Amino acid sequence: MVVILKSNYDKEQLDRLTEWLADMNVEPHFTYGANQTIMGLVGDTSKIDIDMLHALDIVEDVKRIAEPFKKANRKFHPEDTVIEIAPGVKIGGGNLMVMAGPCSIESEEQLCGIAEAVKKSGANVLRGGAFKPRTSPYAFQGMREDGMKLLIKAKKKVGIPVVTEIMDYQHLPLFEDVDIIQVGARNMQNFELLKHLGRQDKPILLKRGLSNTLEELLMSAEYIMSEGNEKVILCERGIRTFETATRNTLDISAVPMLHSMTHLPVVIDPSHATGKSMAVPSMSLAGVVAGADGLIIEVHNNPAKALCDGAQSLTPEQFDDLSKRISEVKKFAYRK
Repeated sequence: MVVILKSNYDKEQLDRLTEWLADMNVEPHFTYGANQTIMGLVGDTSKIDIDMLHALDIVEDVKRIAEPFKKANRKFHPEDTVIEIAPGVKIGGGNLMVMAGPCSIESEEQLCGIAEAVKKSGANVLRGGAFKPRTSPYAFQGMREDGMKLLIKAKKKVGIPVVTEIMDYQHLPLFEDVDIIQVGARNMQNFELLKHLGRQDKPILLKRGLSNTLEELLMSAEYIMSEGNEKVILCERGIRTFETATRNTLDISAVPMLHSMTHLPVVIDPSHATGKSMAVPSMSLAGVVAGADGLIIEVHNNPAKALCDGAQSLTPEQFDDLSKRISEVKKFAYRK
């Protein structure tokens, strides 16, 4: 339920209203906009009399929300959420963030070299996988703890924020110096992991599961937000369809649809979506034009010899060219 307060509401009346709601085990969450204040009610609101709320002097309007996600709902929070990753690095509200780097960390030389290259080309954040979920148990699983150490070393040496994927909440101590914690598609509905991440004061990049609906993605975001962490970034990384020409099918329509449903930033992952480096530039630009708040792109200095997903990785030179095109295209980004 959403309660829209009048611009000149009386604070004493509001205090009495919030006390009454607390007695009913309903928690109010306030959003202060330029022209109005919105009070989102979380809890069992079925027993609340809407007509009674309408009759209060301080209330402008009352609406019930049918969607099961509350904190992530744009009706609760009409303004875009803007998340500051590091000083001068923001996402949401018109701030386009580009994350780039290798799918898997392989060595200090490889990681630092790519970090310097993508930063020079305009990337805001370095991506790099230390823990790698793979379909085959015999495939390269990442450098794990050693990879985390190299990632933090690259962060400090190059001076760039970092994002990497977590597999298990028991690994959280290793992520203390990580700027964005990524939840992969396979773990989108690992609810125990999401609850633990909800207790962290760090941005969470939440990838859509390969067979999940947008509402299910938002419900997973709700798990994180319900624990207190509202710094959630949603990521469209392609869904499984009948098409086999690409690794997955990139759902570009997810960008405007999610923006209509939620206030959270939305990112596109063209690398995992297509699985083909030749398609990454066009899909990146399509995502920007559709209004994406960010991109996460795989870059490798020698894709042919990459230990993981080389076929979908751009070279630093290709990424540099794409970055220039992104700068030109983002002026046409669509947001209604």
